[in-house]
Parts: sequence; C-alpha cells; structure tokens
Amino acid sequence: MGGALGLRQLPICAPACRPSSGHSPWAAASPSPNQWSSRSRWCCLRRSEARRSCQPVGRAAPGPTRAMARPATSTRRSACPRLTPTPALRTAWRLLSATSRTSRMAMLWFPRMREVELGWGKVLLVKDNGEFHALGHKCPHYGAPLVKGVLSRGRVRCPWHGACFNISTGDLEDFPGLDSLHKFQVKIEKEKVYVRASKQALQLQRRTKVMAKCISPSAGYSGSTNVLIVGAGAAGLVCAETLRQEGFSDRIVLCTLDRHLPYDRPKLSKSLDTQPEQLALRPKEFFRAYGIEVLTEAQVVTVDVRNKKVMFKDGFKLEYSKLLLAPGSSPKTLSCKGKEVENVFTIRTPEDANRVVRLARGRNVVVVGAGFLGMEVAAYLTEKAHSVSVVELEETPFRRFLGERVGRALMKMFENNRVKFYMQTEVSELRAQEGKLKEVVLKSSKVVRADVCVVGIGAVPATGFLRQSGIGLDSRGFIPVNKMMQTNVPGVFAAGDAVTFPLAWRNNRKVNIPHWQMAHAQGRVAAQNMLAQEAEISTVPYLWTAMFGKSLRYTGYGEGFDDVIIQGDLEELKFVAFYTKGDEVTAVASMNYDPIVSKVAEVLASGRAIRKREVELFVLHSKTGDMSWLTGKGS
Repeated sequence: MGGALGLRQLPICAPACRPSSGHSPWAAASPSPNQWSSRSRWCCLRRSEARRSCQPVGRAAPGPTRAMARPATSTRRSACPRLTPTPALRTAWRLLSATSRTSRMAMLWFPRMREVELGWGKVLLVKDNGEFHALGHKCPHYGAPLVKGVLSRGRVRCPWHGACFNISTGDLEDFPGLDSLHKFQVKIEKEKVYVRASKQALQLQRRTKVMAKCISPSAGYSGSTNVLIVGAGAAGLVCAETLRQEGFSDRIVLCTLDRHLPYDRPKLSKSLDTQPEQLALRPKEFFRAYGIEVLTEAQVVTVDVRNKKVMFKDGFKLEYSKLLLAPGSSPKTLSCKGKEVENVFTIRTPEDANRVVRLARGRNVVVVGAGFLGMEVAAYLTEKAHSVSVVELEETPFRRFLGERVGRALMKMFENNRVKFYMQTEVSELRAQEGKLKEVVLKSSKVVRADVCVVGIGAVPATGFLRQSGIGLDSRGFIPVNKMMQTNVPGVFAAGDAVTFPLAWRNNRKVNIPHWQMAHAQGRVAAQNMLAQEAEISTVPYLWTAMFGKSLRYTGYGEGFDDVIIQGDLEELKFVAFYTKGDEVTAVASMNYDPIVSKVAEVLASGRAIRKREVELFVLHSKTGDMSWLTGKGS
C-alpha cells in the first residue's frame, strides 16, 4: 500500500481484543489468550479464519515521519482461541492508525484516497473535508481500481469509464454500470481509524440497491401493463431498475427484438467470441425476483398513443400507462453490386459476432468502415485471421471524431499489427464463388481477397414503426425529447441511441449521442419522470474503446471542433488531446494518461468551462504531465 503510513502486522481481532483506548466497546481492553470472556466472542474471528486472514492492518510504526513511507513486511500471525461460529464472527474491525505522535502525523499526511487491505479483501479509504469514508475499492462496472480515479464534490469517479459513486453512501450517481459500492462503517477514536467490513461485502465488491417487488403479476391481466419499455438495451434496463429502486411496485414489461436478456452490447465488437451468457447484465433470477417481465423476440409494429396501446408483429396487443421508447439503431448495410452474397455481416447480436470470428480464423477479412466498431473488429481479428484489411472513405481512421493527428497515430498502431488500409475509397462490388464471398472490388479499381466482410459504416435510428403514431420524429428519424426525456406525447418517453436531447453543458444544443454511458443516464431520468420527480439529464458524455490492449478514453462533445492541442507523445501512444471550438475546450481524449479524462469529465460536470488559453499555456510550460491545474488540487 502506498501513502504516508508505515504499517506493521497486528493480530486479526476486533477492537475488543486490542489495547484499550478508553471505555468504548469499540476498543476495549485486550484479554490474554487464556482469559477470553463471553463478551469477546462476538468480535473475534475463529482461529482458522484468523490464520487465513492474517494481513497487515495499518498500525503506524513509531519513529520519524520519513520512516513511515514503506510498510513493514512482517508475517507474524496471531493466535485466537477456537470459538463457536456465529454470524457475528464473520465481521471484524481493522485498526488503520494507532496512537502516538507518529500516528497524528500520519493522519495529517493521509492521502485523499487509499486502498487498505483488510485480510478478506481491500477497501477504499477516503478522507474528504476532514472525514473518513470506507467503500468498495473496485468499480462494479469492469473492476477498475477507484484509488486511481478522481475525488471531487463528494464522489469518486472511475478512471476507466467515468462511473461516479457517492462517498457517503456508496450509491452509483453516474454511469456506466448498474451496481453501487458497499459502504463500510468508519469510527474515529483518539486518532484511531476503525473500519467494519463483512467478509461477503469485501469479496463481492458490488451492491445492488434495494428494490420493490411487483405486486401486480401478469397472471391477472396479460393484455395490460403499467409501464411498457420498448428496447432492452442499457436505457431500457436502467429505466426498469430505477422504477423498482424508487419503490414502483406495479407491472413492468420490457420487450426486445433480441432472443437474449439484456446484455453488454459494447463487448460485441471488442471480444467477438464471447458467449451470450457471458454478456448478460443480469441473470434470469434477477428479473424473476423483481417482477420485471422480458418479452424476447418481440417486435412492436404500431403504437396507438390515443388508446395507449401497442401492437406486436404476431398480433398481440398490450395496453400501457407509461411508455419508454428505447429501440436503439439498425446498422447500415452496403448498397453495392453483390451485397446479397454469403459471409457479409453487420455486428448487432452475439450470434453475429460469434459467427464472424468462427469464419475468420485463418481466412482473409475485409472490414468496411474505420469508425469505432470497424476498428475494434479489425484489432480483435488480427491474431485470428490470415489477413485483415480496412476500407474507409476518409483519409484517416476516426478523422471526424478524433482529428487527423490522433487518427494517423492510431492507424500506425494498426499497421504495426499487420492491418492493411485502403483509404479514400469505397466498395463497388462484392464478388462470390459458389455463392460465398471471394473478393471485394474497390472504386479505386483495387481488388482485395476476402472470405469474410464486416460492415461498420454507421447506423440509423430504428424508429420506422413510429411514423404513423403521432410521436414526433425529426428528418433523420430520431425522436426529439426534452431534458426530462419526454416526447411530444404526454406519458411517452424516449431514451438511448434513437433520441436527440438538449445537452445541458453545451447550451442545451440538441444532439444525438449514441454512447452506452449516455443511454444509462437517459433511462434513469425517464424513470424518475414517470414518477413525477422532475429530473433533468445533465451527465457529461463519456466513451471508451480498446484496441491491441490499449484503451482510449473520451469525454465531452467535440463535434465541429476547429483545433486539437496535443500534450504527450503520439508516437508512443501516451497523450491527451484537447478538442477546442473557439476559446472553449469541448472534448478530451487520451491514451495511457489516466485519470485525465475522468478529471476533465468531473470539471465539466461541475459547470466550469476549460479555456483554450489555459491548455496552451500548460502544454507550453509543463514537463511533468501534471494536470492538477484543472481543479486546483491533485486527484
């Protein structure tokens, strides 16, 4: 463990087994091994548990401050008597700093966030405004170490994907992810810090919020529901969970075109051979326990807003009181000659992804489109396919999103991994042999061998079924909503990839942001307003991608940027890019520069603007890469 405290081994016992620091039952006198009283039984581990769990627990060693920088490595074990196991025996208190002049200095120099080992697992110990808080140390989303994140405004933000957790409660406040952190009790006595943590909570590292259960089961009247959610992606699932978390106990029906329960869709293009059950966001038992009905392979064909009724493709009709539209988007397909040949794919379902990786092994693959999906697929297939080629209309990958300089740096990384690029051209024909793809012909007259083709050229909102409904659509087919995710029809809400909404920190500009994290936030706001809570969407966009073991993170909304300021080394892929429009920073991207993107997201979420001049001065004079100027203090 890093930080200012020097640590050495203490016996694994509750405070009742430690030296006395007064008359508090939290830290009573320690009996000898032969003098265990009945009073101490509840607070001591069984002998076998104590030996298995014996770890450094954080007593400050005496001596000068400089000597406290490195933990001691003693492995001395304590001897506890064998006790009758009870539930109370599975809870222990750990002493994090002891008395004396040395421990007072340790308290003074305690870092704002620190991981602390408690034998069964770690906790994140946070000191904020003079108060200590203890939380789970890993983000429940993908397991990022929160100690490397950003502490600000009473919450800690994940360094990888931007999820935020309240340090007082452990509750999830911003997305992605579904679960919150465990919050552990902390007590301070005479400059001693005690943390109480159960074995189960330490090992699980995630907490599902308390939810209501359905008291109106479908068996009563299957043709009617209180809340109908069309689409079972992130927006739909979070809407359903939020309703239950807020105490809503009536019927909820979630319908989806997929054959699977809600799953982690971003992983489809990052890990193509992952099986559907590994992608599931919640198990079947979860939906059964909380009365969230999921209709799979259910396609809505019409919505009757006058009578509050939807019709499915099979003729089934369902009435609703509140409706959430979260249909997502449909991938664009090629319109060239030969588009009907076999082994040409878009990636929309786990079955699509699994089939691509199966057919691509040892074969020639062409990926059409150098956006996020196309580049993620190309990166994943390089070690499995014989060859991978990328066809793109732009000069560089990600040009419109990340700019030419960053795009070229990423393109070089791909070329170093044997990916061949055909830029500033399109597909004119797909040629087949015995009905299966054999060659891709480009408008530049080049012919590329191909056994498998993956098309990633964008998507369109899947809102065709709404055209005659009276629910407003814009010229591109998106559903316009207000800050409360309400459509033009009372009682009808929309969220996810198919909506345009006012982005608060960009002067309420109407935008479409098809990010996984944004869909989570919109689903929650929609649920809150179904319950008349008058919530507004205010989250800062945050996205990520992973290629060849390197992660790129991005926050903000940089569309239409007019300049890019780079700090770091693009050649080494260790950089942060500031995207500016006029005098304001509108977005930031980084690789190997954590937690800068999370720090910027927190600054933007606070309402503060970052000026271009600030960034230019930093890049001109900085040599250390320190970004503390963003908030006035380090992370």
